Amino acid sequence: MKHKISSEIDIQAPVEVVWNILMQIDKYKSWNPFIISSKGIPKIGEKLKNRIQPPGGKAMTFKPVVTKLNKNQVFEWKGELLVPGVFTGYHRFELSQQGNVTHLVHSESFSGLLVRFMKKSLDNGTADGFKAMNEALKVRAEAKN
Repeated sequence: MKHKISSEIDIQAPVEVVWNILMQIDKYKSWNPFIISSKGIPKIGEKLKNRIQPPGGKAMTFKPVVTKLNKNQVFEWKGELLVPGVFTGYHRFELSQQGNVTHLVHSESFSGLLVRFMKKSLDNGTADGFKAMNEALKVRAEAKN
């Protein structure tokens, strides 16, 4: 089964400002209410160590691999639960500049056997976590602008 969640936001800051905040993953813990800690190097093929906590949910740690990195445009990683085919997610940040505004599309595409059982949690807690992160990113980027 496949499933996707997505959240969008406009940020009153140049795309470079927003990108730089996203790339400083070691600082997520100081501002990010969803990805409460992250370690590693945002570079294709590199493994990160992320700890997420959806609103009202339990925190969990996973070790995704960076799959796409196009400066000021796309940052994506792939995370898997246990073994391939059980639960896989491609977490993606897409940025585009429209004048002095950065448009962020924050999404994740899920596949695997467990997706059907986790759909409600993904549509509620995880999607709410995306929105909370987007809002916090907006506040941080606009303060730096």
